[in-house]
Amino acid sequence: MRHYIETDGRIFLVERDGCLDLPEPDEVPFPVEPIAPLGKDTWFCVPHLPAHPSAWPGKDEMPERTDVTPAVRAAVHASMPRVVVEGIHIEGDSVLLVKGSRGLTAGLWSLPGGFLRFGETPEDALHREVREELGTEVEVEGLVSVRSKLGDHSGLHWIMFFYRVNLAGPPNPDPDEIEEAGLFPLSEAPRLVADRTIGAVISSLERG
Repeated sequence: MRHYIETDGRIFLVERDGCLDLPEPDEVPFPVEPIAPLGKDTWFCVPHLPAHPSAWPGKDEMPERTDVTPAVRAAVHASMPRVVVEGIHIEGDSVLLVKGSRGLTAGLWSLPGGFLRFGETPEDALHREVREELGTEVEVEGLVSVRSKLGDHSGLHWIMFFYRVNLAGPPNPDPDEIEEAGLFPLSEAPRLVADRTIGAVISSLERG
């Protein structure tokens, strides 16, 4: 078991066989707090230190350094939060759900949306994703919720922006993106979606 120890964008590494590597627990000279698994045999940990570790390398340096192990690069990559946007379109007492054709939502019911691209605002990303998935423009009414979670299967850290939206026209799903789209009662939709966080947000709308 290795530790990925990060604070203020700096990571603690040890030299091993001429390269900087992730430390094992007995190689860490200060107390740490384990937070969550980061891959199969690595834990993300927060250190307890008397001062800022200015001598530690920064995680943003890792892509350019040639003296770090693949395990370090993999841990840095896994530690980066993934940001997604989700659109909530409601008609009467029903909410629009989509079933993905590929990727993480293949064959699963979810909300329309997807990954934030580099340089996009969440609202811009939602306009783009709905256009790509459902072939229509969308009006973004406002932010409903921001949630954070560790993925049950991926183990990745997800930041999720949920917006109330109105479709400008009927959905015309792109089969490369979306297998099926339909309206489902707010009372049933939380049980249909595969993601518990999405289900919880829909449930909060029903209670509201």
